[in-house]
Amino acid sequence: MDDAIDGIVGQWRAERPDLGDEELAAMALFGRLGRLAQVAEPLVGRVFVRHGLATGEFDVLAALRRSGEPFTLTPTALARQLMLSPAAMTNRLDKLEAAGRVDRRLDPENRRSMLVTLTPAGLEMVDGVVGEHVANERELLSVLSAADRARLDVILKRLLAGLADT
Repeated sequence: MDDAIDGIVGQWRAERPDLGDEELAAMALFGRLGRLAQVAEPLVGRVFVRHGLATGEFDVLAALRRSGEPFTLTPTALARQLMLSPAAMTNRLDKLEAAGRVDRRLDPENRRSMLVTLTPAGLEMVDGVVGEHVANERELLSVLSAADRARLDVILKRLLAGLADT
């Protein structure tokens, strides 16, 4: 079953026969990974939209929730976990604080730092959304067998680890 990526690769093969099969196979794989990200992002994010959240806001709430009691991290630790710039983190925290989902306060042990804590409303929201979120992701992956999902997970983990070294 051919897809749009096969068409693109076929065009390159016709126009640039000097590009080798391995290079074109790499192009196809990265093309599919890119398309997958484009297609999957709104399908994953629809759960958050139903709850009045952006994906990035959910990510912050989830990081705080996963950290365990007292559901508190510094903005720097959050930014590191979510691979964000400090400015992007500040923007997300501003929105979440305005919505009453997190509180920020000075760190009593380091007056140059802040602490971000889930509010009871933020905890209730993330706990309510995460179940729906993982069910949605499970459904999106249902086109693959359990064995295929497991193999894909191992392969993607290896690819990510290899790319992190570059």
